[in-house]
Amino acid sequence: MGAGVERIAVTRAAGELLRALREQHGPLMFHQSGGCCDGSAPMCYPAGEFRTGGSDVLLGRLAVAGVPEPVDFWMSADQFARWRHTHLTVDVVPGRGSGFSLEAPEGVRFLIRSRLLTEGPRSGRPPNEEPGGRRW
Repeated sequence: MGAGVERIAVTRAAGELLRALREQHGPLMFHQSGGCCDGSAPMCYPAGEFRTGGSDVLLGRLAVAGVPEPVDFWMSADQFARWRHTHLTVDVVPGRGSGFSLEAPEGVRFLIRSRLLTEGPRSGRPPNEEPGGRRW
């Protein structure tokens, strides 16, 4: 993929939750591992609380309206190797997330919605619209 390709975005609902979490906890970050169960969900932490290293990739820096600094989105290199051709959108849904992610006490959890990076331009659909017009 060429330079400047946007790989990560955030839905309006996730942005609202991130603003509230930022107010409670300060600057934020995400990490997406390749684990199973809750380990497959994006985990939200206070910035710097999750230690990243050589086995992690900085996928992007989310600009969220009302959050003064970007929210870094990290992913394990193994996971990135499998998802390198996808665009990811951080969303939020009702349910119980991991006890370590900041949204857990709110009764919601972050999740990832994905599409192939080439899907939108090839099909003529907006990048966040599924076949049949269902938007997410």
